[in-house]
Amino acid sequence: MARIVINFDPSKAPAAAGPKRRRRWPKILAIFAICILVFIAAVAIAGYFSWRRFQTSPEYSLALLVDAAQHNRTDELSKLIDEDEIAKNMIANVSQKAAGRYGVAITPAAEQQIDNVTSSALPRIKQTIHEEVANEIKSFTAGSEPKPFVVLLVTVPSLVKLTTEGDSAKASATVSGRPIEFTMRRDEERWKVVAFNDDALVQRVVDSLMKELPPISAFDSDNPLFKNPGTSRKKRR
Repeated sequence: MARIVINFDPSKAPAAAGPKRRRRWPKILAIFAICILVFIAAVAIAGYFSWRRFQTSPEYSLALLVDAAQHNRTDELSKLIDEDEIAKNMIANVSQKAAGRYGVAITPAAEQQIDNVTSSALPRIKQTIHEEVANEIKSFTAGSEPKPFVVLLVTVPSLVKLTTEGDSAKASATVSGRPIEFTMRRDEERWKVVAFNDDALVQRVVDSLMKELPPISAFDSDNPLFKNPGTSRKKRR
């Protein structure tokens, strides 16, 4: 006959399963909370380093440049525009176009005079470059009212085509219906504009230089700086 044993000792009674199951939930919630905090921290760290990397990009420097131009902050513009380098890169183009206006009448002596006048006008050219580049950069965004910097960060990169190669970047845009191109170079954490290719700007500089050079009609005279077509024709005869 089977015996039924009843244990009356409460210390040896089996523990209830319910409380053990309830104790697992705080641990699960704690682990879940830790995972969320780790994820948030990882996203924050990644976002910080991405932002710092963006701050060293030519796009960010270009937005700073537009912002400084819109608010006429000369000091900030000077930090982002290398006027000496722009002038040096533009001088050869200016001299070539000035000489081209004389056509076949140009002589080596006249070319030398053009180079001398261009070099002496360098300080004025740099001031012109500063004003013109600031105006061109300011025109990147439509309207006369300055835009908030956050808006510039979004809009400026979409208005300019940028190609970066090492520490140099080429940018092109259309301003007032005409194309312009400029070159930027890395300068520590920022990028500076070191070359500016705008035919309209070059023509304005050339026009100002021509006032200091002999008139184009001088090649018909006895000016030794220019060939005398009449004399040449006589010699051929």
